[in-house]
Amino acid sequence: MKLHYSPTPEATNTLSTDDLRARFLIGDLFQPGAVNAHYTDLDRMIVGGAVPTTAPLPLPAAKETGTAFFLERREIGILNLGSNGTVRVSGANHELGPLDCLYVGLGEKDVTFASGAGGPAAFFFISAPAHAKHPTAVARRADVRTDPIGDAAKANRRRINKLIHPDGVKSCQLVMGFTEFEPGSVWNTMPPHTHSRRSEVYLYFDLGDNVVFHFMGQPAATRHLVVRDREAVLSPAWSIHCGAGTGAYRFVWAMAGDNQAFADMDAVSPAELR
Repeated sequence: MKLHYSPTPEATNTLSTDDLRARFLIGDLFQPGAVNAHYTDLDRMIVGGAVPTTAPLPLPAAKETGTAFFLERREIGILNLGSNGTVRVSGANHELGPLDCLYVGLGEKDVTFASGAGGPAAFFFISAPAHAKHPTAVARRADVRTDPIGDAAKANRRRINKLIHPDGVKSCQLVMGFTEFEPGSVWNTMPPHTHSRRSEVYLYFDLGDNVVFHFMGQPAATRHLVVRDREAVLSPAWSIHCGAGTGAYRFVWAMAGDNQAFADMDAVSPAELR
């Protein structure tokens, strides 16, 4: 498991392009036949990917968690980005189709990933520390589609699909979902915001050959990352997070911190951006 430490806002302003990418971009999550995980200092979230091929893959134990097994003091949200697959939790199988999500709570010792007959599944997962147990639960993509928001004239017409949240699948502190765009819309989270009470992780997917320009940094000192398919961005609480793609895409968002209020954010006017 790789460790990620975030620089301060002042240090971030001095980083080269390569250093900025090394500190805030994760691009090696989905490797056939492997589980890859990155431990961050953003509310101690762990970001990972699992692509089972010929054999199931267990959620690994790691010394970085300081516990006997991965979920001893953690919870996890798992989103399937590939073909049909199965996540086995303490002897019970949970079938996940494309864009189905599974929440697994504190204390579940045995978690394994497997692909179905139609090709490899690709499981993206986010884990956060937990102090209370909530039951394992599935959020089906077909059950969580929401009405679109935004304005086509501003190229930000989109749907925000909330999967793990206070009014849906319950968790201790993790909040998770994904956003998808209508044809012709490419801007996400513009105008931007920060939320000093929570950290956030993005995973951009279904880009094809397109790229997303992900904007980050302090409002008066913005930076950007060029992001490709299935690459993740770490977003500290002090940083804005918004982006625009060269074509259609989706992105996963996941948060942990002081609360689970989706609307708890500090808006930043475009006039403040530099």
